[in-house]
Amino acid sequence: MSKPVFVRLSASVAFAALLLGPAQANPVISAAPGYGGYYPEQSALGGGLIEALVGEPGPVRYATPPAAHPHPGAHYAAYAPQPADVQRAVDPMYMRAEVDYSGSEGPGTIVVDTPNKFLYLVHGRGRATRYGIGVGRPGFEWSGVKTISRKAEWPDWTPPSEMLARRPDLPRHMEGGPANPLGARAMYLGGSLYRIHGTNEPHTIGQNVSSGCIRMMNDDVVDLYNRVPVGTRVVVR
Repeated sequence: MSKPVFVRLSASVAFAALLLGPAQANPVISAAPGYGGYYPEQSALGGGLIEALVGEPGPVRYATPPAAHPHPGAHYAAYAPQPADVQRAVDPMYMRAEVDYSGSEGPGTIVVDTPNKFLYLVHGRGRATRYGIGVGRPGFEWSGVKTISRKAEWPDWTPPSEMLARRPDLPRHMEGGPANPLGARAMYLGGSLYRIHGTNEPHTIGQNVSSGCIRMMNDDVVDLYNRVPVGTRVVVR
């Protein structure tokens, strides 16, 4: 009987064979992480100690960048600014209402109560329609008596030079429409840069936000616009 033949393996090869098991193909790991840039490919051996034991590693290759997301920008949705109505709902106290009014102004007068963020259209006999408004931020408050000198539907907006000096990023002119910051209607207060106007930012009602103009929700400014003529007296306190 012939004697069995034993083949002595080097310790390094034996150790590698024990860990690796049956020989297999060395596929490229193709699932690149979802980050920008390029990533070194790894072999199925895992690199490091094992590759050092069984032989010299081949040249480093680089995986292709991850494919573009089917919905560009989806990864950034959580960081995008939220719509205004999500950021802040209008406080119910600023909703239009018929209220008692004890002021001395005659019927048809508009009274702006700046500290409390209300505009009143006086009806007489102790009644008025009250609207919530946004008013001038600190440094832009004012008071006085004006008259409505002009009215416009979906007005264009041309920022005055004083505003452009503070905000050179603003457009020089913007056509009227839903995106226009003057909103659906504007009533110009003669002899000043100020207006009573609508807004495409209803969440700012009840706030000190403007450069002196008086903001109203679009539904409210349309309602007021339809009730008052050019020449209406406006008292701002």
